[in-house]
Amino acid sequence: MRKSTETLSFPNPSRSYDSARHCVCFWGYDNSREISFLVDDESLTKLNPDMGAGETALLATFDRNRERILGLAKSAYTGGPQNRYAIHV
Repeated sequence: MRKSTETLSFPNPSRSYDSARHCVCFWGYDNSREISFLVDDESLTKLNPDMGAGETALLATFDRNRERILGLAKSAYTGGPQNRYAIHV
């Protein structure tokens, strides 16, 4: 049974770049439970092929596409014990 995404929220606009994993990390909350989301460099490049390279460009691409990425995160979220999701565009 798929859990309703209405309980998943993104009140904290923080995001960070993880150079070891080559992804931007951000967090959602299901009530008091923190859920981690990762969107990789390749997916961000698909969203903005002319973005340039490096952390600053990847974070800027994430910011420009935040609503779309959050929508994908809500679609991927199923609830249950899993607390980390990879988002692909």
